[in-house]
Order: sequence, then C-alpha cells, then structure tokens
Amino acid sequence: RPSLLNSRLSTMTVSHQEIREIIINSARNTFSKFGFQKTTMNEIAKAVRKGKSSLYYYFKSKEEIFEAVVEKESRLLTEEIQSSIEKEDTPQKKIRTYFIIRTKLTNRLANFYEILKDEYYQHYSSITKIREKHFENELKMIKSILMDGVEKGIFVIRDIALTSEAIITALKGFEHAWASEKDFSLIERNIDGLLDIIFFGLNKRVPDKLT
Repeated sequence: RPSLLNSRLSTMTVSHQEIREIIINSARNTFSKFGFQKTTMNEIAKAVRKGKSSLYYYFKSKEEIFEAVVEKESRLLTEEIQSSIEKEDTPQKKIRTYFIIRTKLTNRLANFYEILKDEYYQHYSSITKIREKHFENELKMIKSILMDGVEKGIFVIRDIALTSEAIITALKGFEHAWASEKDFSLIERNIDGLLDIIFFGLNKRVPDKLT
C-alpha cells in the first residue's frame, strides 16, 4: 500500500508546508506509541513510508519534529476549548466546559500532556516556551470568564489573576488520576465536586432570614 506522503505526491503538487504537516501527523502517532525518548527517526520515516534521509529535508532532528507535534497539539487543545466555551451562556458553564474538554483531550493529545507532566523536557528551551505559551493562553481564557462573571455580578473575586492560576493548578493536580479512569461519568462527578468548592467555597452558607 502506498504511503500517505507518496500518494499525495503522485496526485498533486504538494507544498513544503503540506509535506511537513503529513510528517507531523504521522509522527504524532509514533511518539504517542513509543514516547519521545524511545522513538527514532527510522520509526518516524517508517510511519511516513519514506526514507529517513528525506525527513531531514523538512526537519533538522527528531527533537524538531517533536516540537512541531506538541505545538500542534497545544494549538488543537486551545482551539477546541475556546470553541466549546463560546457555546455556553454563563460563566459557570464555561468553566465547567473548560474542565470537561481539557480532561477529555488528555489521551488524544498524549504528546502534549507528556511534556506537561514530565520534567525531562525542562532541558529543552523550545519545549519550555511551548508550555509557557500554552499556560498563558489558558490563563487568558480563565481570566476572561472570571471577569465576565464579575461584571455580571455572578462572581465576587478579590484577585482575578490569582484565582485564575488557582483554578488551572487545581485541574492539573487531578490530571494524572483522571487519565487512568475509564468511567468518565465518575470524572464528571469529581469535576462538579471540585467546581462546588471553587464556586461556593468551604464555608457553611447561612440561609437568609425570613421576613
């Protein structure tokens, strides 16, 4: 069976960027299967069904391909979360959707989540920049939702920046445990329990006096 790259080349003139994209998409599966450290350029070439030497025309190294892969997955995550929360009509629903979508995509975007939890990648400045950029994008989304809630009189928040970081950090703290859970309905219940704490706090609420 001809490779995806070969079949595309045989039917049309393919741009340099399009071939890079084909390599990135094939490499995503390879890195997800073997992990960054165990994946070789030979395995990536095999997945693309091209000679290893041809890959170096588009990427300088395995590291550069991996950077392109995680950058793409970061972008896909941001776009899908943004698209989903824009469909919701309240700040509370937007934050819940942010939690749900981010958690659901953990397995599908395995390479990106690998760089988030593995300190091995702290030695790669380019990977660190991708992580930092993604965190900034998430922070921006959460801040926007919280500001909207404050403006509508739904939330009372002393420090929006700090609260935004706390929400993202809280979600990250559960990612590893939730990633191994097969029953997503249980994860949703856990998310709702966490959101109860975020929205209502820990203090016992005293009902208004009857008048």
